[in-house]
Amino acid sequence: MELRYLRYFAAVAETCHFGKAAEALHMAQPPLSQAIRRLELELGVELFTRTTRQVSLTGAGEVFRTDVERILQAVDEAVARVARFTDGVDGILRVGLTGSASYRQLPALARLLKRGLPRVTMEVHTEMLTPAQELALIERRLDIGVLRPPIRQKGIAHRIIAEEPLVVAVPEEHWLAKTDTVHVERLRHEDFIMYGATLGSVVGDAVVRNCLASGFYPHRAYEVTETSAALALVAAGLGVAVLPDSIRSAPREGVVCKDIVDALSVPLALAWRADDESPLLRRLLGLLEQSDVVLGQSPQDPGGVA
Repeated sequence: MELRYLRYFAAVAETCHFGKAAEALHMAQPPLSQAIRRLELELGVELFTRTTRQVSLTGAGEVFRTDVERILQAVDEAVARVARFTDGVDGILRVGLTGSASYRQLPALARLLKRGLPRVTMEVHTEMLTPAQELALIERRLDIGVLRPPIRQKGIAHRIIAEEPLVVAVPEEHWLAKTDTVHVERLRHEDFIMYGATLGSVVGDAVVRNCLASGFYPHRAYEVTETSAALALVAAGLGVAVLPDSIRSAPREGVVCKDIVDALSVPLALAWRADDESPLLRRLLGLLEQSDVVLGQSPQDPGGVA
């Protein structure tokens, strides 16, 4: 069944007049009448009752009209939707984030999309460390990632969006919770809650480097795969966790965060496939470039904003 026949039927059904319908369709009346006859033959029913004085819908025509209106509306919406997708203003954006970025950068990104690309739906995947996000980007399971360089996979472009100092999260009854300043050396005898050593955590590596620079290796008392789990264990009084400053954006009962005077900083970056030509991605990168979410360009970025 040809789509144009449905449009012809809808026009005649609306006017109940072949002449007016032909005029609205910018065509001659005889071809319109012939098309409606072919449609009726294809369906095996009469859609219109025709007399010399008037044209009216049959019972079958009334039923058919309801479905035709729904079909034509769906087709028109699909055409508009694909046009918006081509313009980069519609679609689904699959976003991966590290655990700590979920607290501060996810709300900022969501607000930016709502304001600049309100038709775009975000599919959010949190608690993904950098290696997992790199793999998901390469395998096209993610469109964009919020991760921590260095990036080891080839073909991934990125821009630095923040440099975050490490802070220490301690139980609220811990002696460090009452101090004004904390040096890394003062954590020498503490039980550390850290990301698993085999996960390739950039934050975990930075914590170890910071401690070694102060003359000790951190005592890895508990290993976790998620930032939320680390904070939960801190709240339970099982140890301390050295994490990026963005965890302050998600205060947890029973946990106090303290600045570390001699802490290292860890970068946070927005990453995407360098060969991704998606109009939506390019429009998003343009919005980020105009906003305060992107603070600078990584020298390793092979792509750039088109």
